[in-house]
Amino acid sequence: MQNFKSFYLFILFIVTIAQSQEHPNLILTKNGVQEIRQQLGKVPLFDSSLATIKKEVDAEMLNPISVPIPKDMAGGFTHEQHKKNYLILQKAGVLYQILNDEKYAIYVRDVFIEYAKIYPKLPLHPQTRSYARGKLFWQALNDANWLVYMSQAYDCIYEFLSKKERKFLEKDLFKPAAEFLSVGSPQFFNRIHNHSTWGNVGVGMIGLVMNDKTYIDYALNGLKSDGIAEDARDNDGGLIKKKGQKPGFFGNLDDPFSPDGYYTEGPYYQRYAMYPFLIFAEALQNNKPEMKIFEYKNGVLLKSVKALLNLTNSVGEFFPLNDGQKGMSYYSSELVVAVDIAYFYDKQDPTLLTVAKSQGQVALDPTGLKVAIAIRDGLEKPFEKKSLLLKDGADGKQGSIGIIRSKKGVNEFTLVMKNTSQGLSHGHYDKLSFSYYNNDNEIVQDYGLARFVNIEQKKGGSYLNENKTWAKQTIAHNTLVQDETSHFNGDFVTGSKFFSELFLYDDTNPDIQIVSAKEINAYPKTQLQRTMVVLNLSNFEKPLLLDIFDVKSNEVHQYDLPYFYFGQFLSTNFKYETPKIVEPLGTKNGYQHLWKEGFALVKDKNTKFTWMNNNQFYSLTSLTSSNDQIILARIGANDPEFNLRRDPTFIIRKKDTQNATFVTALETHGSYDYVSESAKNAYSNIDQLEIVFQDTIYIGIKITDKKGIKTLLLLNTKINDALQKNEISLDSKVYKWTGNYFISTID
Repeated sequence: MQNFKSFYLFILFIVTIAQSQEHPNLILTKNGVQEIRQQLGKVPLFDSSLATIKKEVDAEMLNPISVPIPKDMAGGFTHEQHKKNYLILQKAGVLYQILNDEKYAIYVRDVFIEYAKIYPKLPLHPQTRSYARGKLFWQALNDANWLVYMSQAYDCIYEFLSKKERKFLEKDLFKPAAEFLSVGSPQFFNRIHNHSTWGNVGVGMIGLVMNDKTYIDYALNGLKSDGIAEDARDNDGGLIKKKGQKPGFFGNLDDPFSPDGYYTEGPYYQRYAMYPFLIFAEALQNNKPEMKIFEYKNGVLLKSVKALLNLTNSVGEFFPLNDGQKGMSYYSSELVVAVDIAYFYDKQDPTLLTVAKSQGQVALDPTGLKVAIAIRDGLEKPFEKKSLLLKDGADGKQGSIGIIRSKKGVNEFTLVMKNTSQGLSHGHYDKLSFSYYNNDNEIVQDYGLARFVNIEQKKGGSYLNENKTWAKQTIAHNTLVQDETSHFNGDFVTGSKFFSELFLYDDTNPDIQIVSAKEINAYPKTQLQRTMVVLNLSNFEKPLLLDIFDVKSNEVHQYDLPYFYFGQFLSTNFKYETPKIVEPLGTKNGYQHLWKEGFALVKDKNTKFTWMNNNQFYSLTSLTSSNDQIILARIGANDPEFNLRRDPTFIIRKKDTQNATFVTALETHGSYDYVSESAKNAYSNIDQLEIVFQDTIYIGIKITDKKGIKTLLLLNTKINDALQKNEISLDSKVYKWTGNYFISTID
């Protein structure tokens, strides 16, 4: 009996130990807090970050506590107040731990109590726009944001609270919130999407604080049963559930991320999702180190940080692929946290310190402290963005993003060619599209999304109807449109089945860098191949972008190839008509949003179009055939609420054509001085652009400049093999080379 009693007490002791936890245990830990306190006043960047947060929280604490009954869409008072509350409380919890000042814990507790008073009686949010409405916000996504931050605040003041207070808060606030986001919103929680990542992490974080294994399991593995049909969709037509998908945090790591760290929804949403992905990973590392979460899928989370940093222009702004808002950059709060975590857990890469230093702040946790100490000690090395291929798809076999960078003097030219899969519900119908930058200036732009995030006047900050009717449509991008119809006929289900196939990527020679891809499913019985070459030629002032777009079809079609340029139109080498009454270019698939401002039937073999932007001149020289059309158009038709930007475009149209090859050279040249009012080298240096050879395998392009210097480029467009032996006869001369391409300049 005595032995049984001893055994019982031992088991009880073990269970008690297992059930007891030290707090904080998510992002901050007892040891981490102790180290931070010891370093206060010794690490300038950490100290300044702490001072900034303290000033912000202290100012907010002077105001009366406000926990309003939810009413508004994004940008409205109640939405913004609840958002402010969760951001401030997370920071206040951190300040309590670091400064050991109880006023911050008291403030967090008091706000929690106000939420606990109203939460049990809250219905679904009165705004019905979302496929998954929240309670505090118009969509469950924002409720998940709230829980991710509030769980950290609760963790920070957990031991300050009495058992009675914890019991009350968990019963009336945290468990109901976790229950609502998981079993109460399966269509939101059990999918592969950035929305679900936030939901999984919110439930998982509060589960870790409360040591609730059920919620932790929900978070990691999803709901075992959700009752959702496999073809259920959200408001934007996005697939909620597909057959055989693995939900939960692991599922959202497995499917959207490629082995290179590219996130299939695009960099804008990758930036948004990085915070929950990394913050939960850090919490799991602190609580369950045996999981080795940062090693999962060959360390994809840490790879994704560097991939995301490379998906930016020269000033750190993300390329606006798919639904992406321009101007978002790696100076966002999500990337501050991401860079700190990546440095801490990824072998202390000193190049990340340069990014962190430019961000000017660090996270108030052990990762931020380590970064700030390393910066103080001068350990940073330059973070250099180079040409890069990022593959898409869970296995890296569903398309790619090709990024080519070419520097000349103070100019960094960046080509971004998008040859990816659909990108889930945030994807656009724009296979083989591209954008082009001169430093941070967009020369040829991707429109991005049609939305004014968190601006109440524009439909509560949610997606506008024009996102579907314009921004997602193919004509809104710099890629080929057949018969004024978008790729895959603008159908999400069809588009989600296919991806472009990379043919060639080569950045080994800085003077000739190439990316080429094929698309055979965008249009029935039509094959597309686009090859883009960045040439750094001695006879040209700046790098030259050569665009070769080949179309093969079984039938006759109309083909449109637009270039959405930024700047002031200057001149052409062809005569064009400007209509007295401007009308839309078409009636659907985005064409209804384009004003037809100019029109020309071209007769010359080369057409030239020149514009100026930010003190520099740009010229498009296009190879054209007899009766090709040039259309000068501008966005803004059928837009009574002025939701779209009035940006211009230059469109090359080939009518009644079966097979076609578009060849265009984009040239950067000269400069304009506004003070001296002098223009330098304002005209194109290209005298002639021509196809000198073309068959089923090869294409030869010759560029002749104004001085008669000829550059010949020969490409094998069918066989991608570095060891391939090639031979063609041209102008009584035999050209032999090994590999994909041959280039020669003749003076």
